[in-house]
Amino acid sequence: MIKAVLFDFDGTLLDRYASVEKFIHSQYNRFIQYFDHIPQDKYTTRFIELDAHGYVWKDLVYQQLIKEFQITKISWKHLFNDYVDNFKDSCIPFPHLYTMLEELQKKEFRLGMITNGFGQFQMNNIEALGIKSYFDTILISEWEGCKKPYPTIFRRALMHLNVVARESIFVGDHPVNDIKAAQSVGMVAIWKKSDQFKHVEAEFVLEDLSHLPRLIEKIKKNGTRDRNGFNF
Repeated sequence: MIKAVLFDFDGTLLDRYASVEKFIHSQYNRFIQYFDHIPQDKYTTRFIELDAHGYVWKDLVYQQLIKEFQITKISWKHLFNDYVDNFKDSCIPFPHLYTMLEELQKKEFRLGMITNGFGQFQMNNIEALGIKSYFDTILISEWEGCKKPYPTIFRRALMHLNVVARESIFVGDHPVNDIKAAQSVGMVAIWKKSDQFKHVEAEFVLEDLSHLPRLIEKIKKNGTRDRNGFNF
């Protein structure tokens, strides 16, 4: 019996690529007096490359941008602080996020989120999407003192939801931090398909958030005997 559904945030619920692109365009325009010697598309492309899908923190990204583009009239710290303060205003959800969460909530699933990142920064982004109230528990690695893929944070989330692993599904986009980590504690893992990764060994593959409630019903009915990358 499936009682709980847990999610990753970046790349699963938040369309991080679209959000970063929107933010960088906004930041470029805010500080254009310092960037007028840099084409906007070049600045945007280089930021996204250095960001490495969010796995390089932005202090290093901005230091490198300052160096490469010879930006002299504004500091990397100023740009970094602007990112921390204003990224939330550029957050874009994946399609069908809200209807999916509403449907799961109506079906009385317990909902959780586990995300790596800095506590207040991630919570600001979650609140910006307007989804905090859907979740019974939200664990952010900085505040928890542990992070994915370590099992502690998964077990803690299960404890908060008062369920055991076999009663739970985890949905995420990263093959190690989300899929293998959830499987290692005994959860059913659903890979939210991403162009960033290939050949992810998940029980099921989710291409659109709107398909998730139907997929969960299939799992409840058939168990995981239809596993091995079943697309939905």
